[in-house]
Amino acid sequence: MRIAGVVRVGAAAVVSSVLLTSCGGSGDDDGDAGDGGGARKAGRTDARAAEGLKRIPDVGDRLQSRIPKNSRQVVAVYGAGRNSADATVVLYTKSATWKKTRSWPAHNGKKGWTPNHRENDKRSPVGVFTLSDAGGVLADPGARLPYTESAAFQAPHYWPKTHWHDFDHVIAIDYNRVKGTPPNDPTRPQGQSKGGSIWLHMDHGSGTSGCVSLSKSGMRYLLRTLDPKQHPVVVMGDKASLRG
Repeated sequence: MRIAGVVRVGAAAVVSSVLLTSCGGSGDDDGDAGDGGGARKAGRTDARAAEGLKRIPDVGDRLQSRIPKNSRQVVAVYGAGRNSADATVVLYTKSATWKKTRSWPAHNGKKGWTPNHRENDKRSPVGVFTLSDAGGVLADPGARLPYTESAAFQAPHYWPKTHWHDFDHVIAIDYNRVKGTPPNDPTRPQGQSKGGSIWLHMDHGSGTSGCVSLSKSGMRYLLRTLDPKQHPVVVMGDKASLRG
């Protein structure tokens, strides 16, 4: 089933009501964590970082090989642990080599991560996924990805009030969905049991039902930066799974 609606890039659009089936995520912190240490430690760290920028840091060959050769933007989600809801989102961009552009504290599924995501398991899927479509309750903030503005994204008001703005801005993670449709299109090509509506969205300060959440300022930065011409992808998982 396809959702009828209007999608425009760089301008607000209105789409007809749809059934919203997604997860949950609010801070507005926007920063890049730094490390301290002595000159000797800093020298070793700088050397490793320089070498790591030839590829996405702390991502092993298995997932590294799944990053498309033409991708020049990678959103890396480093989960703290297999059963943890805490994560860090890092944006890497590539010219000749990869550069760490920005990072934010984040959350993932309440129960952590899984390589075999199932509907309602409260875990985020591990893997490499393209990023093709965006949207939300609020007007387009200048997104480069196709953006659908619609009240249909509004989180249900029987959810805790802290969650009501989770979907003010979202970026669809292309897990079990049809690219080129609004993020809240409920079509599940691999079947309902495999879950879906896995998004990057705004954070409410704790774990989600399977999405990845970060600050409003972080979401707006990603929306204004991720460019279809750069073939953006997300590489996501707990640290051990990413390295594996």
